[in-house]
Amino acid sequence: MFKKILIANRGEIALRVIRACRELGIKSVAVFSEADRNSLHVILADEAYFVGPAPSKESYLNVDNIVKACKDSGAEAVHPGYGFLSENTDFAARLKKEGIAFIGPSPECIDMMGDKITAKKTMQKAGVPTVPGSAGLVPTAEDAIKVAKEVGYPILIKATSGGGGKGMRLVHKESEVKAAFKAAQNEARNFFGDDQVYIERYVQNPKHIEIQVFGDKQGNVIHLYERECSIQRRHQKIIEESPSPSVPKDVREKMGDISVKAAKAIGYYSAGTFEFIFDSITKEFFFMEMNTRLQVEHPITEMVTGVDLVKEQINVAFGKPLSVKQTDIVQRGHAIEARICAEDPVTFTPNPGLIRRCRHPQGPFIRVDSYAYPDYEIPIHYDPMIAKLIAWGHTREEAIQRLNRALDEFTLTGIKTNIPLHKSILDHKKFLDGSYTTQFIEKDFGDLKDMFRFLDDRVFLISAAIEAYNGYKERGSWKHNELPSKWKNVGRDKALRG
Repeated sequence: MFKKILIANRGEIALRVIRACRELGIKSVAVFSEADRNSLHVILADEAYFVGPAPSKESYLNVDNIVKACKDSGAEAVHPGYGFLSENTDFAARLKKEGIAFIGPSPECIDMMGDKITAKKTMQKAGVPTVPGSAGLVPTAEDAIKVAKEVGYPILIKATSGGGGKGMRLVHKESEVKAAFKAAQNEARNFFGDDQVYIERYVQNPKHIEIQVFGDKQGNVIHLYERECSIQRRHQKIIEESPSPSVPKDVREKMGDISVKAAKAIGYYSAGTFEFIFDSITKEFFFMEMNTRLQVEHPITEMVTGVDLVKEQINVAFGKPLSVKQTDIVQRGHAIEARICAEDPVTFTPNPGLIRRCRHPQGPFIRVDSYAYPDYEIPIHYDPMIAKLIAWGHTREEAIQRLNRALDEFTLTGIKTNIPLHKSILDHKKFLDGSYTTQFIEKDFGDLKDMFRFLDDRVFLISAAIEAYNGYKERGSWKHNELPSKWKNVGRDKALRG
């Protein structure tokens, strides 16, 4: 087994990998930027190496500095976590060239599934259903109009290098095509340096369902059932659950079998996720993309299957076969994850800053993956997610009740968080009956200001006191000995009267 692993990441996922390493008896090596000197993953790792200034491209995306940290520390393998270099073909290939193991799939698989058009064609060959759309790239708006007439409106214009909703436009009719085509290209060029786009039919009543797969280097592949990730704001997931309340048992089995078949077709090993658009009315599902890495929401799969996905990744990277077979995988109970972000719950704008108080919820069947602690300053340079709160229950109703209770116990002051948003979602009838779709926040959620009913009244009293204090301070009359004295005023009035 590896003796030392470097984690090329930060935040809660770096801590997750450090903990897996410790339980396996492996030394962990953290890397950190200038902004992360006091981050918890630096404190808890066995060793830590500075890799550059705060901007990601100069530190966590700096391949030369990461490789140098590997050599300086003597790390034999790298776990990339998610984001940053986790799906970077060049990084995986560079490690291979340097004789360092990459804890993830082969560079060839990352490259094959990284390009959405290549991935779609590969999946079609493997017999995986895909959304009807263009056969390949669509070079002009005029070509887009021709494809749309064949596919039928509404359509989605999507950037081939896109992600997180960037470079994507929904078009309902022909008169909207030209403007949307140009906007998608411009956005894709700005975010990804690549303005190539393609077209897919827009699925009505869409749900985001994904299947977790796992393969080893001996050719074994299993699936660990599905996760539903339809609660999203600005195309980014914020609540996930497993199993999905909308997927029937026979469809669930079919999705799992197809995903295993597809993973075997491309010789996949390590953790991977097939993402599907699921029509909640017709129960049809279509391949969207494959993520060739560990997902943010992997804890809910761990909670319902009992499989430690990070340990499994490390074992597979070392050359060991999977420790479980398909017949060992059973979904037990229900798990829900809420992503806790340092952001305004109404506008979704990031709100980094100093954490004054931090108390994580506890109690039975609650898991918290977090890097927050009191007096820690959340940097502005990275993703605003600071914790993941996961609840398990024998039933979906019990999991929701536990998550609600845990959100009540979660204390984070000094910054704004989306905890009130989560409370509001869990209280919504469409979430409770499971009929929500990926359009939930935009179409069904209603007035975001309504979520303030979940705030403690004392918060408003404290806010009023702070506001009054700041008012005095601005007027320069906040010092005790400088406050206006009514006794002095009375005396001055008497003196003036003679």
